[in-house]
Amino acid sequence: MQEILGLIWRDGNPSWVQSLPVWERSPWIETDEGLKAALKYPSPRLLASHLPSHVFPKSFLHSKAKVIYTLRNPKDVLVSFYHFSKIYKGFKDPGTVEESMEEFLSGNVPYGSWFDHVKGWVEMKDRPNVFFNTYEELQQDLRGSVERICCFLGKELNSQQIDSVVDNASFQKMKDNKMSNYSLVPESHHDHKKGKFMRKGISGDWKNHLTVAQSERFDRVYQEKMQGAKVPFPWD
Repeated sequence: MQEILGLIWRDGNPSWVQSLPVWERSPWIETDEGLKAALKYPSPRLLASHLPSHVFPKSFLHSKAKVIYTLRNPKDVLVSFYHFSKIYKGFKDPGTVEESMEEFLSGNVPYGSWFDHVKGWVEMKDRPNVFFNTYEELQQDLRGSVERICCFLGKELNSQQIDSVVDNASFQKMKDNKMSNYSLVPESHHDHKKGKFMRKGISGDWKNHLTVAQSERFDRVYQEKMQGAKVPFPWD
């Protein structure tokens, strides 16, 4: 989503996303360095965050800022986080897939429970400045997603510009772009020998990691915790 927004912001021209690291284009506001960078940029600007709604800046509720909330099948989130934890030195070793799953289901992970995170933001779904989409939608219909995002942002792009956004936001283009693939992150943060930040870029990879029993256990917890969410998801 950061790549898509960077491309939309520059009318489909890929030069910006190919010349500036993604964390400088859309800094993470919950980090010291990210917040300093964000405050230096003039408005309008792109910002990134993993924060749950209850600790997100309250000023948002009374501002014209727009939030695009992208969510993903939690089983794939689990697998992605499992592999990321192996290369990111700021996180503890994830252990086995089973151990990692239990930590995930209990919410004992950075930024807390996936279930609470999603339910918290879903409560804001009727706000005119909040837009929801899923990783699965981006994969199934990237062009349509880009067009809907442009509409939400009030940004008009012609057909050629949208083509460029779609082409340059593909997983392979991002994987080949050192400004987007996190290969520039220093070894003090990422152990690049243990794996790459951008791994497969697919949906459903959880099927290659979870056993039938683990998947069923996950489903039981999911059903229990997502009761009352009242929002259909592609993986339901």
